[in-house]
Formats: sequence, C-alpha cells, structure tokens
Amino acid sequence: MTRWLPFPRISAILFVVWLLLNQTLAPGHILLAVMLAVAAPLLLARLEPPAGHAKRPLTIILLTWRVLVDITNSNIAVAGVILRPDRDHQRRAGFVHIPLTTRSPYALATLACIITATPGTIWVDYESASGILIIHVLDLVDEQAWINTITQRYERLLLEIFE
Repeated sequence: MTRWLPFPRISAILFVVWLLLNQTLAPGHILLAVMLAVAAPLLLARLEPPAGHAKRPLTIILLTWRVLVDITNSNIAVAGVILRPDRDHQRRAGFVHIPLTTRSPYALATLACIITATPGTIWVDYESASGILIIHVLDLVDEQAWINTITQRYERLLLEIFE
C-alpha cells in the first residue's frame, strides 16, 4: 500500500478535492482524480526533505512575537515613506550583504519568509558557499543596523530552534 500510495490521506484529500472543485462525478473526472491522487504523492515522496524538526517552543513563540511586532512597525514605516515623502531626507533603497552562520534549510526558509513578509524588505539571494544573504531594503539608512537586526534578532533564535 505504501509503495503506490506513500501518503494515503493526501491521496484521499486530493481525490475528494478534485471532484469537489469540478462539481461532477463524470467518469473522466473520476479517472483524473485517481491519477492525481496516485501521481502527486509519488512525486512528493521523491523530494525526500532533510531530516529535522523544530525545538524550543518558547523560542518559537518569542520569534513569532518579534516578527509580528516588526511587520507592524514596518507597515507603519513604509506607509510613512509613501504618504509623507520627506523632501529634506533623500530616501535611498539599497542592497545589504549579511553574513549568516546557519546553514539549516529550515532556518533559511523561515528567515526568507520573515524577510519577504516584512514590508520594505525582500530576500534577493543567498550564496550558500559563503553564507552571505543579500536583501533589498526600501529605505536604507544604516546598513549595520540591518545586519544586526537579521543576525541578532532573527538568526540567533532560528539557530536555537533548528540547530
């Protein structure tokens, strides 16, 4: 059973969802639902994600709180940049190169979500050989402040959670 259906619950859900989305029990759609329910989990099983799990639930809660506060503050700051352009202060967007310690794919994926979800910043590139993360910042005033924010505020907690 596990050879043809490595994730039977996912197969069942895919089968039902396909039929619900198409609102029909026509033989052709039933056949397509079966094919999807068998093929998709087989492809998913080939991905073989690296072993790992999150640790320290209190650290996860702290990280979540920090991210929510930072996203709120960033929304306010970006709204200020857009709604009240300061003629005296030249806004300067730019790229920041941040050296990271972590190599955990789970920590890096989480950090990518945090950075991209924060208004005014976006994950641009990660050079795995050197561990350098490149982000783009809408209003780059202090590059070192961004480096400290990413490494001290986020990466340190991600290291506790995933390594």
